[in-house]
Amino acid sequence: MAYFILYSRTWCHLCDDMLQALKGMVGERYRIDVVDVDADPALVELYDELVPVLQACLPGQAPQTLCHYHLDAAAVQQFLDLCATQGVGRKGD
Repeated sequence: MAYFILYSRTWCHLCDDMLQALKGMVGERYRIDVVDVDADPALVELYDELVPVLQACLPGQAPQTLCHYHLDAAAVQQFLDLCATQGVGRKGD
């Protein structure tokens, strides 16, 4: 199943904005895992100044970073098109 990971933090309006924009594009069709970077020092080291960071995941592949700070709708759409082309399942499939 294809899904998204949003690296986020509490009280981050950019994080909230990206999550809402992503939900607007994918609705309930894809799983969105929201990960609080502040809960893990290693994640803070990786993503501290870049939050929010959106990654897309395909089965058997490493996650790919699509964007940070603001949703890149074109990058998300390209990922969704790739999922459709490859017949990768969505949430509930």
